[in-house]
Amino acid sequence: MPNTTLASLTTLRLGGPASDVLQVADPDDWFELVRTIGDRQEDAPLALGHGSNVIASDAGHEGTVAVMNTRGITVKRVDDDTVAATVQAGHPLTDLVQWAAAEHLAGIECLAGIPGTVGAAPVQNAGAYGQQVSDTLDHLTAWDWDMGRLRTLPAQACRLRHRDSRFKNDPGRWTILTATFHLTRSPAAPITYQPLADELGVHVGARPPVAEVATAVLTNRHRRGLLLDPHGPDARQAGSVFLNPLVTAAQAAHWSAAGCPVHADSDGQLRASAGWLLEHAGYHPGSQVASGIRCSDQRTLTLTAHDEATATGFARALGELSARVEITTSIRLRPEPVMVGIWP
Repeated sequence: MPNTTLASLTTLRLGGPASDVLQVADPDDWFELVRTIGDRQEDAPLALGHGSNVIASDAGHEGTVAVMNTRGITVKRVDDDTVAATVQAGHPLTDLVQWAAAEHLAGIECLAGIPGTVGAAPVQNAGAYGQQVSDTLDHLTAWDWDMGRLRTLPAQACRLRHRDSRFKNDPGRWTILTATFHLTRSPAAPITYQPLADELGVHVGARPPVAEVATAVLTNRHRRGLLLDPHGPDARQAGSVFLNPLVTAAQAAHWSAAGCPVHADSDGQLRASAGWLLEHAGYHPGSQVASGIRCSDQRTLTLTAHDEATATGFARALGELSARVEITTSIRLRPEPVMVGIWP
């Protein structure tokens, strides 16, 4: 794909030239790409799905970009109630959740509405409403560029933690090709998130039908401005720009008393609401942050790009937001989107 830009491959629509973009639409295409990379003696390609959680450099990317468009779900019975669903990396995560809900398969219903592909989901251990990829991931297949071969990694070997994994910390080594989830034919997993319980009109711990939970998640995400509308005024975005930060017990007590939501993550560590901290530091929905960059109309934690925006300006804005929160609260915010391409 000549004359392509990273902007055209990402939801922020920022980023410079990508001179060599290869589409991986069929699983067999992958091995042709590997041969091409080997013949050129290049480093591992930059792999992108929907580009919904990346900030792509204005300077672009010098090497090969692999756009993962493979799709498909293969189902194998594990026991009377459980199936193993093996999903191609380019399959939209939203489509997988919709399929599972229609099949009355529980385990990923709270991931409804999360943008991006199945292959990208383990990198961030994507999650919402008390559920995350690590809850149901059994294993995945990935190309190991260091070893030059296909590998199967059990979920434990993926080191999935709160919005973290071995793939996120070693991005040049791995390209995920398939992910296999164990899903159960049963009511939804117990509801653990109070706003979702309120949306459903049930108590925490209830187990409504899977489809009802998936629909309620989408409704709640829409109300909170958490759905990526490609045609709306906030279309150019990368979702939440900061992770909820780790806080000490003393910080948790202090800021909870001030009104900040604090929760324990899957590892039992305390985390404060990044969105609340931003608003405490003086930002609000619609706030102008930098030239061409502002908080979305519905939530402070999502930054949107407009005509004058650049990737450099976006990255600088994140640094300024983090610094202001740290000055105000002594809590440091870490960006959630991944920076790709050529950066100084």
